[in-house]
Amino acid sequence: MWKHRILALIILILGAGVAFFVFQSEPGLNKNFETQNTFFKNHPFRLGLDLSGGSYLLYEADTSKIDSLEVDDQMQALRDAVERRLNSTDISGVFGVAENVVRIEGKDRIAVELPGVTDPTKAVSKISATPLLEFKIEAPDAAQKIAVDENGEANVDLSSIFIPTELTGRYLKKATLEFDPTTREPVVSLQFDEIGTKLFAQITKENVGKIVAIYLDGVPISTPVVNEEITGGSAYISGVFTPPEAKELVRQLNYGALPMPVHNLSIQTIGATLGENAVNAGVKATQIGFLLVALFMILWYRLPGLVAILSLSIFVAIILALFKLIPVTLTAAGIAGFIISIGIAVDANVLIFERTKEELKNGREIGDALDNGFSRAWSSIRDSNISNFITAVILFWFGTSLIKGFALTLGLGVLVSMFSAITITRIFLSAIKPKGEGKVTRFLFGSGINRG
Repeated sequence: MWKHRILALIILILGAGVAFFVFQSEPGLNKNFETQNTFFKNHPFRLGLDLSGGSYLLYEADTSKIDSLEVDDQMQALRDAVERRLNSTDISGVFGVAENVVRIEGKDRIAVELPGVTDPTKAVSKISATPLLEFKIEAPDAAQKIAVDENGEANVDLSSIFIPTELTGRYLKKATLEFDPTTREPVVSLQFDEIGTKLFAQITKENVGKIVAIYLDGVPISTPVVNEEITGGSAYISGVFTPPEAKELVRQLNYGALPMPVHNLSIQTIGATLGENAVNAGVKATQIGFLLVALFMILWYRLPGLVAILSLSIFVAIILALFKLIPVTLTAAGIAGFIISIGIAVDANVLIFERTKEELKNGREIGDALDNGFSRAWSSIRDSNISNFITAVILFWFGTSLIKGFALTLGLGVLVSMFSAITITRIFLSAIKPKGEGKVTRFLFGSGINRG
């Protein structure tokens, strides 16, 4: 008995700690959020576009001239290029505040979510531009443009050190991943076309011992040093690469600068007020649903019902903490999945208590009735939750982004509900298991119109 009571106390303390984390890390709940430490500030709820307001852009790429085997790689490269553009320094004041989402939809579409951006004009102009691959050389007075501060640290402005050349990605035929036969280290091989070969030969001849920087969308992706003049139209980029890093560089070089036309299919703007109303509606629906469930459980199942609600509160705290820590981007569909998971958690307790009621009707003592109720309800709870979880996995795997949000919150809820219903509720009930069999005790552990 005391073992269960101590364990129940520990669970209560841990549950309170989880709830404290959820409260302290949410600016909408905690008035002193700005004075919290970094850990709490870094874990607010991440709201989707429909809840925070912003813009949704949908683009279709023209893949008609792309080999079918290369479409997936090109679409991934296009997604990366769009993401780089949205996060580039010159528009960080517009797009850098919220977390932009860029993802591939289907085979040839790119979806862009810009939370908090209600005027997507600048984003549209950035996305529509073709990714640019450039080869830049050191400026003649590059050394003079390296400033040294009072601490002796060099402050380098790359835009002033490197100047553009005529050689761009339009003259690059292909890039391939190879391995040095001596060191077995990965290297990136470049092959230029006829014009690119002449330009590259001239650049390497004039810059032996210097850096030729490779820029993609204005960001340096490689800064190799020229060892000798290269006239054959091919070159190698070597360095401290891991195979995945070298493969990524090859993909950027091959597809980063290739013209892949995209055209906008739709632009949707969701106002901040509408997003706030959606959040308030979701929170209100959750609160009302929880209170109605709590009222029913307490009135119908009495003391076990009260214990179930306490367990359910811990379940809610755990789920909300997981949403923050993973993190999960919450949408209206995701909140719906969360609310359904609350119902699933309650359903498990209902099965247990109904089994317990049957045991009490058969004349068993309360302690034995509770133990038998849990053991006999377990198979039903297990099977139903496994079915729900499989459904959530299928929806997440094959569904669109909207369905995935619903499936993720539902799947997490199913997993945590099994723990809260079977483990937490059982520990709490074991901690308050009565020794006697008086009428009051049997009434408290009865249910419905049954007086025990």
